[in-house]
Amino acid sequence: MSAPGEVIDGRFKLLERLGSGGMGTVWRARDLALDREVALKEVRPLDPAFTDRNAVLRERALREARALARLSHPHVVAIHQILEPHGHPHPWIAMELLPGSTLESRLARGPLEPTEAARIGRQVLSALRAAHAAGIQHRDVKPANVMFREDGSAVLTDFGIAALNGSTSLTQTGEMIGSPEYIAPERIRGTDSDPASDLWSLGVVLYLTVEGVSPLRRDTALATLAAVLDDPLPPVRSGPLAPVLEALLVRDPAARPDGAQLDAMLAEAEAGRTPRWSEGRTLAARTSPAPSTAADRTPPDPSTLVESPHMDPHAVGRPSRRRRRTPVIAAALVVALAATAALLVTLRGNGDDGNESKDRPTGSPTDSTTPSRTPESPKPSSSPALIPAAGRWVAMLYSEPTSNGDATRDKRLAQLQQTVPDTQYVRSDEYPSLRPGYWVFFTGSFTDGREALSYCVEQDLTDNAKCVGRYISSYISDRGLECHPPVSTPTGTCRRD
Repeated sequence: MSAPGEVIDGRFKLLERLGSGGMGTVWRARDLALDREVALKEVRPLDPAFTDRNAVLRERALREARALARLSHPHVVAIHQILEPHGHPHPWIAMELLPGSTLESRLARGPLEPTEAARIGRQVLSALRAAHAAGIQHRDVKPANVMFREDGSAVLTDFGIAALNGSTSLTQTGEMIGSPEYIAPERIRGTDSDPASDLWSLGVVLYLTVEGVSPLRRDTALATLAAVLDDPLPPVRSGPLAPVLEALLVRDPAARPDGAQLDAMLAEAEAGRTPRWSEGRTLAARTSPAPSTAADRTPPDPSTLVESPHMDPHAVGRPSRRRRRTPVIAAALVVALAATAALLVTLRGNGDDGNESKDRPTGSPTDSTTPSRTPESPKPSSSPALIPAAGRWVAMLYSEPTSNGDATRDKRLAQLQQTVPDTQYVRSDEYPSLRPGYWVFFTGSFTDGREALSYCVEQDLTDNAKCVGRYISSYISDRGLECHPPVSTPTGTCRRD
């Protein structure tokens, strides 16, 4: 066991222990060659039960070094070098020492003002955008991994479980890495290839930052995972940041804003203004505690539609009995039970952060009027539907990442068509009103979003996780045209004027 005063690799003298976590211990150390202080991460398991996992921890340490080496960014912690000293069975990572506190410790004193939270959020987002551009997903964005320099600027740390494009996965079957309350729903379900998952985590961090409570933390890890999959997240005191939270905390990753859109929204919130979508639609802050999305908000696709592995496609189109949350929660618990067999939540301690314990034309097309709210009934097909360039309102039932492959798409379509024979799909890349990268499943042609919601009600699909009105067209200016339940008082934009 290392101790203060020990010199590592003939160069780094250990001064004091800063914190410990699942991937080892972080020390304040002095670089004797350059006469400066650094943070030195000793990559070794603290629990003797995990000594057989040294090879995995070693590879994760090397992964963190490679991830950080790809980045040179003012809001990403700097790495100096990786050490493999003789006589030590595990590597060490020498990093920038950040003398400031973590966001976690700041929040222990109480929530921040929305404008200050937006400032921090923009800086963390800029770090994530740089990482995503380099093919890196962080996968563990949380307050303990956001630190501050002496000038108050935020720094994203601890890329130890980052996912690098082209790297072999180090996640074993049944193993879940990350802090449960910050993990995106799609990652719990097994989809781990979308950078939008990091944006969900940032949204949860920002929620905690301004609301003062963790929206998804429950008494047990299983209950927390179930909440991530199913519970509403209504902001109450977030002020101008509320539309940002509503845009990020939707369970369909296709419905979240991308990095550039999110940065524009956060810039508005930082200035104390209610964010506006780039086409000028105001994203009004919600006042109701009921789960729904903000009016005219940015994200293009319906919120919370990727309930994919746990949404029962045979239930779509069932008559009138009100759907219950029980199947979703039960499915969540099944996933959670499998995952927590090797859950590494206890391995992700607060001190593991490396420093402290802790388009097509954008003009408006001619409006088109569609005939009725009775869905059209094409024959079931494995070919994409064709929607006129001017577009139409549909009832959107589901979205599936195209990265999951054609076989998954066809299976999903077949399941939906068993109860809704007129279910169709489009590839979102073909329609600029949708965020690219998804197969979007829908039914019908409706005069407006409210009629689409009425159809949803007839099918007993009465919340955002099941069915929303959506306008699909060839114009990016239609990205904000989403109509969300309840049908009696819908939110969003339900008409295309």
